[in-house]
Amino acid sequence: MSVSLALSVGLDYHQDTIQVCVMDGKGKVVQNCASVNDWREVQRIVGARGRRVRVAIEACCGAANLAQELAERAGWSVSLAHPGYVARIKQSPDKTDFTDARLLADLIRVGYLPTVWLPPEEIRELRRLVRFRGHLVDERRRVKLRIRALLRDSRVKTPDGRAWTIAWLRWVREEADLSANTRWIMQRHVGRLRELNLEILEVERELAQWAEDDAVCRHLMVLAGIGLITAITLRAEVGRFDRFGSGKRLARFCGLSPRNASSGARQSDSGLIKAGNPQLRCVLIEAAQRLMRYDPRWRELTQAMMRRGKPRNVVVAAVANRWIRWLYHQMQPDRLAA
Repeated sequence: MSVSLALSVGLDYHQDTIQVCVMDGKGKVVQNCASVNDWREVQRIVGARGRRVRVAIEACCGAANLAQELAERAGWSVSLAHPGYVARIKQSPDKTDFTDARLLADLIRVGYLPTVWLPPEEIRELRRLVRFRGHLVDERRRVKLRIRALLRDSRVKTPDGRAWTIAWLRWVREEADLSANTRWIMQRHVGRLRELNLEILEVERELAQWAEDDAVCRHLMVLAGIGLITAITLRAEVGRFDRFGSGKRLARFCGLSPRNASSGARQSDSGLIKAGNPQLRCVLIEAAQRLMRYDPRWRELTQAMMRRGKPRNVVVAAVANRWIRWLYHQMQPDRLAA
């Protein structure tokens, strides 16, 4: 009695179409064709009802939704592929949908597919909300830079006191010695800044409501130095802490591990690795700076490293690295259930 081998399917995802490559267990391409972007059409092309199907999709915008549909509705085993690592595996500089789909199918067939986590829908929705707030914060920073630039360009000396308060902004809008055109521009910048502040507050209210209903966020927010934004960003980007094999792997995912730059007898580091979500690393660096000031344990580590002559930026990164590795053990299911 023959046992049918699993089919390996590589999907090169696009907004309107999907390139579908079906490969049998021996590596023979059964079919490689374009399909409309619909899980039912992909299932029809594969045409392997009752057989084991393993699917690889390169992670990109929209691919996670298709992956979830194929996993839940077609009942297939679906993996998201890391696009950066897949690109390094290619043996040809040419790029076509045909070859990309075939490479994905072959990699999952032989078990060499570099995968990324497929988060559930609620985590994907949270990521959209967190990243939307990040975009608003970035825009607010750019508006503030433009306001500062206009003041410098007009050679206006700002008054003593804290900047960006209501009184300071009123002075900028109404009393600063600016030309008519510059004042008109400045008033619109200040108006946009006010709009952005209100939008950010509205998003943060949505995030706070989400955090109230999530046990992981509630647990994170009781830790020293961790507020709403740090907790919700960790929840959105990390998702589940137990999906990492160790705290060291979690630190590397967060972009907090030193990058090795060794060659021959020379052993050295070259800053932090270029990995992870920049917004996640940013909030963790900010959390480390708070811990260095207010938490006795991390303040003691900071002082010891500073006495050894370590630069402050290196110390901040080291504290963030060690804290996230400590957090990995605190967020394991057995600890959370206790």
